[in-house]
Amino acid sequence: MNQLLGLVISLPAILMVITVHEYFHGYVAYRLGDPTAKFAGRLTLNPIKHIDLFGFLAFLLFRFGWAKPVPINPYNFRDMKKGMLYTSLAGPLSNFLFAIPLGILLRVFPALLQNSTLLPIGGIIGLGLFYSLILCAFNLIPIPPLDGSKVLFSLLPPRYAHIEYWLERYGFMLLIGLIFFDRITGIPILWGWIGPFVSIFTRIFAGTPAFMAFLRFF
Repeated sequence: MNQLLGLVISLPAILMVITVHEYFHGYVAYRLGDPTAKFAGRLTLNPIKHIDLFGFLAFLLFRFGWAKPVPINPYNFRDMKKGMLYTSLAGPLSNFLFAIPLGILLRVFPALLQNSTLLPIGGIIGLGLFYSLILCAFNLIPIPPLDGSKVLFSLLPPRYAHIEYWLERYGFMLLIGLIFFDRITGIPILWGWIGPFVSIFTRIFAGTPAFMAFLRFF
């Protein structure tokens, strides 16, 4: 598939998965007692509200990225630690669950990736599946500002507070450094976790034939 068509197909797929991710962060927080996301206008399925420009470009260039974080006030939770844990897990989990019906569509209707007329639709569904799993795996990495760090911090005993402090201070620079290191050197530090995760669950959800057909086009 030519690069321009691939880029055009990527855009709705990326917008779709980041919207699901951020909406469920806000929704779970709201259900647990924190209305901050709702008051900020982020409890919405409007993708424009959730775009982080750098994270969006990272998706296009590096195949993994992030959205604009939904504002959360943990002091509104009835149980702060559980609130942060469940809210942080909501984004990656929603992407994982969203990937399932997308994979089933490709498994049941393989022509979506085999018929040139249907390929734009199949491409959006296939990239939606890929990006959903990529966003899930990427956000489970325990480095700020990713969700995995908040999960880690909510589970760490107080005696390890220095780890949280260090990661909060240097995590973003570490994350950006790892992204560029992966890209420049080809040594798959981040992709060594993300790639197998995506490959395994794509095959489980969509089936190996659909997975191989998808790779031929993208």
